[in-house]
Amino acid sequence: MTTTAIEPFTTLQSSCVVLAAENVDTDQIIPARFLKTVDRRGLGANLFSDWRVDDQGRARPDFPLNSPEASEAAILVAGHNFGCGSSREHAPWALLDFGFRAVISTGFADIFRNNALKNGLLPVALSPDAHATLLQVLTASPRTEVTIDLRSQTVTFPHPPSPIPHPFRIDPFARHCLLNGVDELGFLLEADDAIAAYESTHPARVRTC
Repeated sequence: MTTTAIEPFTTLQSSCVVLAAENVDTDQIIPARFLKTVDRRGLGANLFSDWRVDDQGRARPDFPLNSPEASEAAILVAGHNFGCGSSREHAPWALLDFGFRAVISTGFADIFRNNALKNGLLPVALSPDAHATLLQVLTASPRTEVTIDLRSQTVTFPHPPSPIPHPFRIDPFARHCLLNGVDELGFLLEADDAIAAYESTHPARVRTC
């Protein structure tokens, strides 16, 4: 049995890339032609490929991920219903390989959210008001750093009159796995001794016909 290596997520402080379009589907995140691989490495180069480059393969200078600052950002601020469409796990793989550890939106497609959590990418759903305020702050000051604290489940960013922690919800089990850097299989393996002890006191039942 093999587990997926996940970097523990506790607190993340980083600048952001803003891609405020709504209903961004997984085929836009990572186009289908790049799904032939099961290797996560290198997928970041094709993240939003159809939006990042033109028909000649040249980078579009006005696309947010092509800005010099994007390479330093670990947080993507997206529009509502991010990750809709097909269930491809390559979408969070590509985001992680590009360097993102979290995506902030007002809502995520269920399958994308689950795939993200299982792979160490934190989907943060803020209230519409908090999300709108964050966009205003980043529009005025694009290099503003945002702090995501998974233990307290809050997002904090500077805005007048003072920074306010904005809460978000996350499944408790997914939160435990992210904080401890384990996937679902890793969680079970951590409990191997306890499982074996329980099984030793409960002999297998013999079925008779």
